[in-house]
Amino acid sequence: MFIGDVAKRSGVSARMLRHYESLGLVRPTGRSGSGYREYSGETIRRIFHIESLRSLGLSLRDVRRALDDPGFTPAELVDDLIRQTRDRIAAETELLRRLHRIGAAEPAGWEDVLQTVALLQALGSKSAGVRQRAALSAGEGVPVPVEALVDAVLSESEPNVAGALRWALAHMGEDGPALLAKGLDSPAAEVRERAVRSIAEIPNDEATALLQGALTHPDIVVCRCAALALGARGVADAVPTLIDMIVEEGNDVDASDALSTLAADPALADRIATGLVACLARDTIGPSARRRLTQALADIPGTTTSRALAQLSHDADRGVALTATYILKLRDAR
Repeated sequence: MFIGDVAKRSGVSARMLRHYESLGLVRPTGRSGSGYREYSGETIRRIFHIESLRSLGLSLRDVRRALDDPGFTPAELVDDLIRQTRDRIAAETELLRRLHRIGAAEPAGWEDVLQTVALLQALGSKSAGVRQRAALSAGEGVPVPVEALVDAVLSESEPNVAGALRWALAHMGEDGPALLAKGLDSPAAEVRERAVRSIAEIPNDEATALLQGALTHPDIVVCRCAALALGARGVADAVPTLIDMIVEEGNDVDASDALSTLAADPALADRIATGLVACLARDTIGPSARRRLTQALADIPGTTTSRALAQLSHDADRGVALTATYILKLRDAR
């Protein structure tokens, strides 16, 4: 069979067959009287084997080893090909993600494209200072996709950079909360905490709704962070969690401050006072928790609080009684 027939049957061009011959991968069986290369059926099978191995990503050098070395074992080479393929897929996936993000920034021209690419590269820098400057630039209006900022803040461990990223997200559009919400379901505790802290700094109704949902989150850190943020926003749903935080001594000072902020609303002041007093009456509450609850009453206005403090000033626990008495004096002096 001549080279043209082999090329048609195998799908390998005559030029490539000559290249294989120059490398010693295939050899013509002989030549015709006119000088044309002739190939046997065995050589044609070898060509098919070469193409099959090339389809797996093997170099021509590795193909030759595989076909000609009797001691060749493919396991190590296949493992290496798997690694290379995974690396290539990861690189292509990252490129695709970057292209999507550049498109999402809706660049008006190549200058915008270059600016967005530079910012994306800076967000992934090993330098915390470079990442922080990139975050600040994004917050000041340099075009960058919200998704890129969300990924950055969920993976950022350096506090100052994380703060700059949260600030930038708070100045972006409406997509931030929905993207950050996915972080609340992360298997990594640190990612869940970063997500809820970022949501807490976005001042819109969608973020508030997500924080309200986070009050029942199984991760207590997420739950408490959401409660503190909701307290600052004047959302009454946070009251039970904030009281529990005081009982359990989990950010209890911040929780007391949040209750004080909420109690500025007269409609909530009595509800908060009633909740604190109800906790004080539980048999399961220890002495230190009762003192913290009593201290929390200090900034809660209203007659319910005053009556509770008057009763607590005679409490069997001397620490509680002294605390209540001191608070009453301060309230009388106002």
